[in-house]
Amino acid sequence: MRTKEKITHFRPTEYSIYKPKICFLSTYPPKPCGIATFTNDLLVNIDEYNPLVSSIAIAINRSDENYDYPEEVVKVIRMEEKEDYRDAAKFINESDVEVVSIQHEFGLFGGNWGENILELMRNLKKPAVTTLHTIIPNPSLEIRKILREICNLSSYVVVMTNIGREILKEFYGISKRKIEMIYHGVPFVYLRPPQFAKEKLNLSPYITLSTFGLLSRGKGLEYVIYALPEILSRYPNVVYLIVGVTHPNVKKYEGEAYREFLKSEAERLGVSEHVKFYNKFLSLEELLEFLEATDIYITPYLNPNQITSGTLSYALGCGKAIISTPFLYAKDVLENGKRGILVNFRSPGEIAESVINLIRDSEKKKQLEREAYKLGQRMIWPQVAWEYLTLFSRTSAGRNEVKRTYFEDRLLPIKLSHLETLTDDVGIIQHAKFSMADRKTGYTLDDNARALVVATKHYNLYQDETSLRLINTYLSFIYYMQKSNGWFHNLLSYERNFLDSECPDDTFGRVIWALGYLLSSEFVNENIKGAAKQIFSDVFKQIKRLSFLRGKALCIQGLFYYHKIKPSDEVKKQIVKLADSIVEAYNSNADDKWKWFEETMTYANAKLPLSLLLAYRVVKDEKYKEVGVESLEFLKSVTISNNRFVPIGNKGWYRKGGKRAIYDQQPIEAYCMTEMLLHAYRILGKEEYYRLALICFDWFLGRNLKGEMLYDPVTGGCFDGLLPSGVNRNQGAESTISYLLARLEIESMSIE
Repeated sequence: MRTKEKITHFRPTEYSIYKPKICFLSTYPPKPCGIATFTNDLLVNIDEYNPLVSSIAIAINRSDENYDYPEEVVKVIRMEEKEDYRDAAKFINESDVEVVSIQHEFGLFGGNWGENILELMRNLKKPAVTTLHTIIPNPSLEIRKILREICNLSSYVVVMTNIGREILKEFYGISKRKIEMIYHGVPFVYLRPPQFAKEKLNLSPYITLSTFGLLSRGKGLEYVIYALPEILSRYPNVVYLIVGVTHPNVKKYEGEAYREFLKSEAERLGVSEHVKFYNKFLSLEELLEFLEATDIYITPYLNPNQITSGTLSYALGCGKAIISTPFLYAKDVLENGKRGILVNFRSPGEIAESVINLIRDSEKKKQLEREAYKLGQRMIWPQVAWEYLTLFSRTSAGRNEVKRTYFEDRLLPIKLSHLETLTDDVGIIQHAKFSMADRKTGYTLDDNARALVVATKHYNLYQDETSLRLINTYLSFIYYMQKSNGWFHNLLSYERNFLDSECPDDTFGRVIWALGYLLSSEFVNENIKGAAKQIFSDVFKQIKRLSFLRGKALCIQGLFYYHKIKPSDEVKKQIVKLADSIVEAYNSNADDKWKWFEETMTYANAKLPLSLLLAYRVVKDEKYKEVGVESLEFLKSVTISNNRFVPIGNKGWYRKGGKRAIYDQQPIEAYCMTEMLLHAYRILGKEEYYRLALICFDWFLGRNLKGEMLYDPVTGGCFDGLLPSGVNRNQGAESTISYLLARLEIESMSIE
């Protein structure tokens, strides 16, 4: 059933991410069931992070059901048979499974309120993580007793909304420490107008309302039908799509009675021509097509205590304007109207009024769509699967404590996809509109030099054709930007016109860094290195022109790498000269409270202490080490607090004696700190520096003041910064390169 293609390029390293052997216990496709679909999506997306460790599933069936399950289903439990649960526990205990993921819904398991699952959990010797798809507030004593025991037998329980966490604590007495909140996963889709999908489905003339999912009386779809006469009196081209088959359990006992009831009500009201039934269990592609064709999505559900809804989650992921009754999940994710309109239960009048208002007010509709899509991007499957994998890894019985200390589960697979998106045959384009390259902004030598380091680091690890091609592109760009005197231009228009007379010092320093790093590679072939050497020889004589500290610091970094493969007194003397001038700046500005090189801390701050530590490695002069460590510790004290990295914001920086700026936070700072601390760990052997490096890297992954991911696992890009309002959703060159540099630095560390 593994419905998605596995990733085609994966290089397992012992420490990159620990993926335990996982057994999923749930209903499973081809059974038509929302939880079955959820489980398959979760399994597939988790296995994409390491296809070498395949997950397995145990499927739950009724005794009278028989499905042709895919290969990952290794066992079937008949829900009514307690002995099957005990046998499954024995099977898991004797297997190489390290953690069990239980998808819990009261109707999924046999016995009173699904109590048969306890037969498995009481006999299980492997840790279990239970995802709760239903949580009932104000439960009866029996329900409370059963769910409390399920939670107590689980290492962790997962809820999909914050309100679920509160219900577990208030009504079931479950400790918050044991509860993890992870959103319901959704597929990634682009936010686009519905017209194209409407044309494919022959819905072009219509304003389209829709509801999809397994039909049952608790869905309240009749109340949308009751609202149609009023809606059609204002907008006669409205159509309501009811998409999905009848729930198997409902169909077993009453057949298609509910569907026939809906049809008869539509006929009675004279709106049957405007209600279209699609009686089919849809594939993901079909489902997304219907959602993309939808103008307004409606969830008129009748159960106020419903704590999850896959259908509503999918509508958010597609960026739809939503009208919903205020069941618990809807209230939580729609934030009482921020991302959708809430109407009272069984209120066709309010449904009609809301539909009419949204059709009339296109700006309001667009605002709701934007807010829905924004949340939906935090719910996409790669992100959700990564959060589950992190939890499973933390829980698993086979977890090695040393690995957990040093290489925790923050390391997503390395993707160059967005770097390739931004790169054409000239070089890497400077900026992006969202994830689209903005060609109008042209190119910079800054970005292409940094990108050359990324491509070289990647090639050192993987020796693949993609990074080799990128090395050639970026090196060629550097050569094109070099002037006859050895210095460089920095800015190039998309039409290939130079936009400046010469680059600043820090750009020059980045070129030295990039060339030095490339020349130090053991894997890049000598023909490419020959071109780099020619550029470097023309550049070296210009180092004496440098005046600014960051240019000097970057130059030291490049010379450090060059000296590793071609040691010489000339290179060493140049490092000493540059390092001495940086120390001199420190001595001129530092005091007891301000241990820094300048009167203002600005950008790429960590490059300054790093340069002195690298100079120390070459020259062994203690003063470089002393100043490097002092300034490192000062920068650490300013930017790392309570195990969270808060970089200096570029809206005001941090002036001596003043107040440091918090925003806007830039990805380059997280990269530079990660890199510096890893080098400090290599040089000084202080394990705290490695731990702090991972904390700084975690800024990209949500351990920041806004709790938002800066890295986009779908595109492989990185958002352009953290603002007071949240992330800047453009994915430009500097930010994406910064993430990749930090990620590759950690990956390189793992194999040293």
